[in-house]
Amino acid sequence: MKTLSVFRRQIALPQDHGSWVFLFSPLSIGLFAGKTFSAATLALLVAAIAAFLIRQPVTIAIKAYSGRRPRIDLPAARFWMIVYGALILLSVAELVILGETYVLLLAIPAAPVFGWHLWLVSRREERRQAGVEILATGVLALAAPAAYWVCQGHYLPLGWVLWVLTWFQSAASIVYAYLRLEQREWKSIPELGARFQAGRRAIAYTVFNLTLALALGAFNVIPGLIGIPYLVQAAETLWGTVKPAAGAKPVAVGMRQLIVSTVFTILFILTWR
Repeated sequence: MKTLSVFRRQIALPQDHGSWVFLFSPLSIGLFAGKTFSAATLALLVAAIAAFLIRQPVTIAIKAYSGRRPRIDLPAARFWMIVYGALILLSVAELVILGETYVLLLAIPAAPVFGWHLWLVSRREERRQAGVEILATGVLALAAPAAYWVCQGHYLPLGWVLWVLTWFQSAASIVYAYLRLEQREWKSIPELGARFQAGRRAIAYTVFNLTLALALGAFNVIPGLIGIPYLVQAAETLWGTVKPAAGAKPVAVGMRQLIVSTVFTILFILTWR
């Protein structure tokens, strides 16, 4: 039984299921924009996913050491840290051998953001930290240029445009999620003006993103139809502002967010071509 105890999903895999989309959306966009698949691409995929997954056992370990979880969780946390750490090292070694060393520089911003998150965990203050979450999605969005460059086989400035576009979309998604969670606590539906006042930040994010995408398309920096997925996100934000999630279950809010983000990713891939 002690041997099997390390195979616990809540320690091996992130339990905040909505966070998966913040990695797989930019990663998928970068891969499809790059259009090719190679051994280096596979190594990057493994490294990115393992680096994403290692956050869970490290967080569990920090909680155990700070008294938030029982120490019995430590063996399983250490086991998965070793597994994911080994996958990261092997994948990084493969990227170095294949001459894709430059993409490893994109991992540098992850260290301070991850450290900040762990510090908040140790102080029991990691919940409802929108600023940290937005920075974290910025780190995860670096998967878009990394995948794009590895697929292309060399650095291209357009990768940074992909990073900005995917990060800003994730940031808008987080701000909108906080709006929906705030609406859940409303005892009654306020007047329309008050609803728009509450949703002004979320609306501003999505309108800015839509404007940016349209402007970049107008100047032929990116395909002209890329505005479509941002229009969908803006429309969802306006709808959610007018139709509050008062009394809705968190699972329902999260699932709708996941569906919208998935639709955004698919439309981005289709309109990029």
